[in-house]
Formats: sequence, C-alpha cells, structure tokens
Amino acid sequence: MNNSNLEKEVKFYITNLDALRDRLLAIGALQTQARIRELNYRFDTPDLQLSHNGRALRLRQDKRAIFTYKGPTSLENGVRVRLEHEVEVSDLASARAILEGLGYVQTVSYEKWRATYQYQGLEIALDELPYGNFTEIEGSDTAAIQTTARLLTLDWGARIQVSYLELIERLKKTRALTMRDLTFNAFAGITVTWQDLGVRPADVQSFL
Repeated sequence: MNNSNLEKEVKFYITNLDALRDRLLAIGALQTQARIRELNYRFDTPDLQLSHNGRALRLRQDKRAIFTYKGPTSLENGVRVRLEHEVEVSDLASARAILEGLGYVQTVSYEKWRATYQYQGLEIALDELPYGNFTEIEGSDTAAIQTTARLLTLDWGARIQVSYLELIERLKKTRALTMRDLTFNAFAGITVTWQDLGVRPADVQSFL
C-alpha cells in the first residue's frame, strides 16, 4: 500500500481557537488556506453497507469540489490511520449524479468553517462546526503529529479517536436530537457542551 494514500490524523476539542491560532503562528506555522466554509455530503448504499464496514464516500465543496473515498480506521501510536483516495472534480452536481446513478444515496450533509496551516510537513486545521470547535493535525509521521500536538500545548490524552459524524451520533443520543443534516441553521438555538459530546478540551489547562 502506498503510504501517501494513508490519512494519519489526530483530532482535539478546542475551547479557544484564537489562542491556538496565535500559538501556531508563534511556532512558525504558515497559513495555507484562510478561513473558508466547507459543505460536505456523505453517500452510502441504501442499507448503509459502507458505514457498517467503516468506509466512506464524500463530496466536499469549498474553493474546489473534491471526491473522497476513505477506508476503515486503525490506530497507530494513538493516531487514526485510514486509506484515503481523493480526486478533484470539475462539477459537484455531475459527481453527485454519477454516485446516485450507481445506486448510492446521500445520507447526511454537514458544514464547517476551516482554516489550514502547515508546519514541518504537517497540515493543521482549525475547524468550527455547529456543535463545537476542533483542531486536526494530519501528516505521514505519527511521531511528528504527537510532537507537534505537545508543542502546541495540547493535552495528548484528550485526543478524539472518532470522526466528526461519530461525535454527532453520540450527541444525538445524549440530547435526543433528530436532525439529519449538520448545519449551523439546524443547530440554531441549541447549545452543545463538550460533556454532551463525550470529549474533554485539550487546551483548557494551557490557555486558561
């Protein structure tokens, strides 16, 4: 397997994105993408076979339209590892039509605001989702990911080892929520705490 197709990442819940952004700049990270809105659409078979097998098909729209396949997740030194293939598509609507023509259906859509930074070969994303703020550190070297998390004074023990969609499934059960699509409009008037998500902040001790 080509290691360049392996997504290795770790995720943290963040209480103060501005402080983390300042810390990134202080260690010399460079911004590679200014804050931008992402729209994401997940597809599956009608009986959810991809999800049941830990796989995913996604269309994402920001400045570009990207089609992504992700394989099942494993753990390496506490870092999530998945096979990932991505390709840019010229027209998101046409890509959607192809998937639907093959029998796939859209199961959920979700949005977030994301800014990305690069530091010593790693990509660091600052994510604002309808139910909380997070950072993701991604790269090919799990040791470098761990070292950079500690350099950013993030609590390694607070890392989140499930996906954003798995977090929302937890939240739906905790708060008895029924919305399908995870948009900011859908969460208007709903306050979500880190306790609701079953996580803990990675930056509280560092930034309080």
